[in-house]
Amino acid sequence: MTPTLADLSIDQLSIDTLRLLAVDTVEKAKSGHPGAPLGCAPIAYLLFHKLMKHNPAHAKWADRDRFVLSNGHASALLYGSLFLSGYGLTLDDLKSFRQWHSRTPGHPEYGDTEGVEVTTGPLGQGVAMAVGMAAAERHLAAVYNRPGFEVVNHYTYVLLGDGDLMEGVSHEAASLAGTLGLGKLILLYDDNLISLDGPTELSYTEDALERFEAYHWHVQRVADGNDMGAIEAAIGAAKAETTRPSIIAVRTIIGYGSPKAGTNKVHGEAMGPENAAATKKFFGFPEDQSFYVPPDALANWRKAQERGAALEAEWKALFARYAAAHPELAAEFERTQKDQREPGWEKAIPSFKPDQPQATRNAGGTVMNAIAEAVPELFGGAADLTSSTRTIFKPGANFHVDPAGRNVFFGVREFGMCAAVNGMAAHGGLVPFGSTFFVFSDYARPAIRLAALMQVHSLFVFTHDSIALGEDGPTHQPVEHLMALRAIPGLTDFRPADANETAAAWRLALERKGPCFFALTRQNLPVIDPAAHDVLAGVSKGAYVLEDASNPQVVLIGTGSEVWIALTAARQLATEGIRARVVSFPSWKLFEEQTAEYKASVLPAKVPKLAIEAGATLGWWKYVGADGDVLGLDRFGASAPGPKAMAELGFSAENAVARAKKLVK
Repeated sequence: MTPTLADLSIDQLSIDTLRLLAVDTVEKAKSGHPGAPLGCAPIAYLLFHKLMKHNPAHAKWADRDRFVLSNGHASALLYGSLFLSGYGLTLDDLKSFRQWHSRTPGHPEYGDTEGVEVTTGPLGQGVAMAVGMAAAERHLAAVYNRPGFEVVNHYTYVLLGDGDLMEGVSHEAASLAGTLGLGKLILLYDDNLISLDGPTELSYTEDALERFEAYHWHVQRVADGNDMGAIEAAIGAAKAETTRPSIIAVRTIIGYGSPKAGTNKVHGEAMGPENAAATKKFFGFPEDQSFYVPPDALANWRKAQERGAALEAEWKALFARYAAAHPELAAEFERTQKDQREPGWEKAIPSFKPDQPQATRNAGGTVMNAIAEAVPELFGGAADLTSSTRTIFKPGANFHVDPAGRNVFFGVREFGMCAAVNGMAAHGGLVPFGSTFFVFSDYARPAIRLAALMQVHSLFVFTHDSIALGEDGPTHQPVEHLMALRAIPGLTDFRPADANETAAAWRLALERKGPCFFALTRQNLPVIDPAAHDVLAGVSKGAYVLEDASNPQVVLIGTGSEVWIALTAARQLATEGIRARVVSFPSWKLFEEQTAEYKASVLPAKVPKLAIEAGATLGWWKYVGADGDVLGLDRFGASAPGPKAMAELGFSAENAVARAKKLVK
């Protein structure tokens, strides 16, 4: 017999309200994913209504529990939970799901909707970002908590699906989380046996939980996704396990209650009016009403507001006592939560003398260590390459051994590392970084793109930035990578020419709020004289005149190590009576932020231009024009000592001189 609303307990009424809001949300848009919300609504209700520490009136409360919807296609479930809990979404917002300028886009977007912790949808990355969040919580707790004052004490919950566990990045992240023993990370796995193409047995037959056991996780199964008591008990057991992260596989029925339940037909498309009506009938809701919210259900859900306000008030009282007992720590905590640097921190940045040639990777490591005390929120490591990328604090503790330590050994997990860095940045309180060879940014590109999409303060330190790295050959020599990353909107690039430009790049990267990457050399480079050039001012503009001539006949533009080729070429041209201007161009992004007048002052319109960069030429024509030239590389490199590889592939002052002379009329 079909139940009536009066027959339902308040919990069941609240769960079914969420389910059918998701159905109507997708149906109104004629696009979306209703299956997962129908199956997972009990999990969402349990978390948002009862178990999570959160305050809908203050979505950015520092000590809230984090919730990550890694299977972001199930966004209607999250939006419904946020509306019902009182995060500020309205029914009109649900009705504008997937529409232009909506607060309810097709996948959850960080910054668009209160209560969305990170942008998800590219499967697996939510899991990896949650690992970063849990790592951030552990580190901040170790740094700031004192006896009787646990001002950092929260959990990270993740809802994920089969697709998340098929993606390689989730494997990388889960392995790292197990190694780190992140006991406050809890994954709830929507184990519904269905993927978009059909039953998961078509492509996914391993016992995923055995894999997590091998990763040193705490593993549980819940046989029935509608059994809230069993789910709650499993979460309780996960919270009791403090030394291992937890995964709970909850056997759900995709599209539960609909005529398409248990099939892939309910995964990724609206069900249609008849099936939507039949689903409402199954749950005893009015079949002819859309976006129907029973008052009792809404009142029950909205208890999250009162509960959340009380929880945050309790924490604020604790923090006030903490601030009285530990004023310096409290002030630092509040400052870092705002992503603000300590006043005067930049005074710790070293200046390098021109008689100290060095690789920019070495200069970067020197800068990091020089500012370590002044910027305690700087936190991160490398993908098993700290000795090569120089991204390690000395002295400094291993985060795995000492949670207050700032050196994270990410292992050979470039994608997982960069996604975890994004999670740390989204968590707040840290400026995190990850590092590897520049060529391996390809492994991490989806995470770098997501950092730019979210505009979180993630830093990516890439070294061995060109064919000049030498003997490792074309597999390790980046060619197209600079242009590929420059093409990502909102990502700031830094390819400094020397140690002082590297120092300036670090300062600017820490002062900016969005993601940045560094492309640094393996080989030693001369050093620009800081007494003769205001390097910081120049780098802050993205490009600047490093060496000039009156009424220049040609402009030589260089980035990174190739700036020195341009300088040498300009001096050789001068001996032949040709006047050349040399422009150092460390950041396209910063240059594009300048006024048209400034750009024209650096790159005058009627003077021919030659760009010199040991990478793909694509894109440079924007600056050199159709009548200019680019000394670049549109082929892969070769295995040889760095200077030999550079010379053989045309990166010499002599070749630059010959190319420049062809431009001069």
